[in-house]
Amino acid sequence: MLNRVIAFSLQNRALVLIAALAVVAAGLYQLVRTPVDVFPDLNRPTVTILTEAPGLAPEEVEALVTRPIEYQVNGATGVKRVRSASGIGLSVVWVEFDWGTDVYRDRQIVSERLQLVRERLPRDANPVMAPISSIMGEVMIVGLRPADLPTTPEEALRTGMDLRTFGEFAVRNRLLAIDGVSQVTVMGGYLKQYQVLTSPERLAAQKVTLQQLTDAAEKAYVLAGGGVMERGARESLIRISGQALALEQVEETPVVWRDGRAIRIKEVADVRFAGPVRRGDGSTRVKDGDTVAGGPSVILAVQKQPGANTLDLTPRLDRALEELQRDAPPGVVVERRVFRQADFIETAIDNVVEAIRDGTVWVFVVLLLFLASVRTSVITMTAIPLSILVTVLVFSYFGVT
Repeated sequence: MLNRVIAFSLQNRALVLIAALAVVAAGLYQLVRTPVDVFPDLNRPTVTILTEAPGLAPEEVEALVTRPIEYQVNGATGVKRVRSASGIGLSVVWVEFDWGTDVYRDRQIVSERLQLVRERLPRDANPVMAPISSIMGEVMIVGLRPADLPTTPEEALRTGMDLRTFGEFAVRNRLLAIDGVSQVTVMGGYLKQYQVLTSPERLAAQKVTLQQLTDAAEKAYVLAGGGVMERGARESLIRISGQALALEQVEETPVVWRDGRAIRIKEVADVRFAGPVRRGDGSTRVKDGDTVAGGPSVILAVQKQPGANTLDLTPRLDRALEELQRDAPPGVVVERRVFRQADFIETAIDNVVEAIRDGTVWVFVVLLLFLASVRTSVITMTAIPLSILVTVLVFSYFGVT
């Protein structure tokens, strides 16, 4: 068999040369188009269901939210395994489907099942499906830290709120607009809130109930439409804006009217900016030469879409973060060196290139020593690049990165 192949190749040198050139051309063309990745997709197609149930303990979340969802999705078409986790006010359910299924079809199946289970959940619980992402899809972790560490608790609170506001509404929205980004999770800092703090004694002194104070605080920020007013051939749009953005405006909001005067929020409660009770925090520690920078920070974890090329996505993320650094509030540092998946991939590629280079040199040396012919060694060495390009074509055929 081998003798016939060699004889055919010697008798048809032009044909063999043309075939080799065709393999080289096709391999080089596919080489620049093949996505480069080191981290494979280790999990089956999975749909994640997130449900917030404010005020419920983990046991209540498990009984009232998690179990009804599990019962509904179990046995759905293609479902292989259902896992869940119940925490304080939060339920997470992972629905795993069989290998090779279309994740968009899987999400449609889960969506139909969720429509059937909504009526059995608590009134404030609204299950939603998380964006499509891979278990190995965390391409970058970004830190937002102050240039100077806060020195007082009040300054730390204000800095934490400013960082979280910038990360939640500026950085996150900008990164989500990049093609290939699936989701951006924000952690740390203080999520800015308008907090109205009162006590039973202050309410009783003004004969105001907690429900009246709650209704007044909700109505301090109201937008409503008033219809259209016609004046001959002209129409004017009527807008009713009751937005109270400053603390003083919230404090001046009436709670009830009694004896011809308004009892305002500031008479029965204190109004302030603050954050909710935190379940965690974030920090960064980055070394640049001999300098170590870090401290309390807001962390943003960037997840890529399945099939997205990490080495193509990372430069676009870097350009967006450079723009955000220029537009950031004074004293805010956008730290990009916390974690970068592209660094691991580039290091792995460099190791492969080094191994191929060293292997090629040693193969040439061994051939030269045993064959004692430079011409024969060079001819034999042509099998190495051809074999690499054939491997690229085989990877492309089977959809392997």
